[in-house]
Amino acid sequence: MKDIKYILICGAGLMGKNIAFVMASNPTYEVGVYDLYETDVAAGIRTNTKQLIAKGALTEEELASRLSRISFTTDLDSELVRRADLVIEAVFEDMKIKRDIFAKLEARCRPDTIFCTNSSVMSPSEISAKLQHRERFVGTHFWNPGHLIPLVEVVKSDASSDEVAQTVMDVLASAGKEPVLCKKDVPGFIANRMQHALWREAISIVERGIADAATVDKAVRYSFGLRLPQLGPMENADMVGTDLTYNIHDYILKDLEDSHEPSPLLKKLRDEGKIGFKTGEGFQTWTPGQIKASNEGLNDYLVDMLYGKKK
Repeated sequence: MKDIKYILICGAGLMGKNIAFVMASNPTYEVGVYDLYETDVAAGIRTNTKQLIAKGALTEEELASRLSRISFTTDLDSELVRRADLVIEAVFEDMKIKRDIFAKLEARCRPDTIFCTNSSVMSPSEISAKLQHRERFVGTHFWNPGHLIPLVEVVKSDASSDEVAQTVMDVLASAGKEPVLCKKDVPGFIANRMQHALWREAISIVERGIADAATVDKAVRYSFGLRLPQLGPMENADMVGTDLTYNIHDYILKDLEDSHEPSPLLKKLRDEGKIGFKTGEGFQTWTPGQIKASNEGLNDYLVDMLYGKKK
C-alpha cells in the first residue's frame, strides 16, 4: 500500500466533518480540512458525536485525541493541501463545483496524490474526465450519517488503477470503515441500486392498493429487514438453495414492478407539494413530534446496534 500519512478533506459541511472525524480515528493519520468559509470543525464534530458520548461509545478523551489530529484552513495554497497524500472531496453534489475543485487540487498536489470524490450518485469517470492523472482517482461513497454507517463504496472510474483502489480500501479499513469495491462506474453504484429497487417495489405496492405506506414499512421492519444485517441476499439465496430461488423467481418476477420511470404516485405527491418531512405530508402525514422522533431514533438505533451500549 502507498504510504499514507496526510489526509485532506475538501468541504467542511456535515459529511466533511464526519469524514474528518472518521479518518482521525487512526492515530497515524493527520487530517486537514479545507473549506472556502471559516468553519468551527471541532464544534461541529462535537455536535455530531453527542450521541456517541452519551451512550458511552466514545469517551471525551478519545474525542479530544481525534480532534488534536484535525486542522482547518481556508487557504488552498496552504501546507495542509500541498502535503496531502490522499484527498477526499465532500463538496456540493454539483458537477461543475466538483470538477473545479479537483482542477485546483491537481495544480497544487503531487502527481501521486490520490483523489477521492464523495458522491452518492455522480460518476467518478465524469468528474475526473479533465484531469491529467486520472488513474489516481476513485469514488468514495460514504453513507449518511458518515460517522455511523460503516459502509464506504470505493468506485473505480474508467481509468482508476487497481493499486489506487486497493490503497483507498486499505486506508478506509484502517480507519474502521467497511469498504466495498464497485468494479464498474454505474449509476447508483452497489447499495443504492438495491435500495431503490426495493423502494420502487414498495411504492408500487402502495400505488396498486395492495397495502398502505405504514403497512409496507411494517412488513419490512418485522420480516427480512430484521435479518439483513446478519444475512445478505446472496448468502440467503445460497442458504435456501439456488434451485428454490430460481423457482420463486420463475413464478414471481413477471409480476414485480419493472418500470424505468418514477412512479406516477410519486410524481403526483411531488407536484402537490407533499414532499414528506419537509411539509408534514408525503406517503403518510407527519407531526413535528413524529418527525423529531424519526430523525433522532435513527441515530440512536445505529449507535445501539453498532456499539451495543445504551445509557
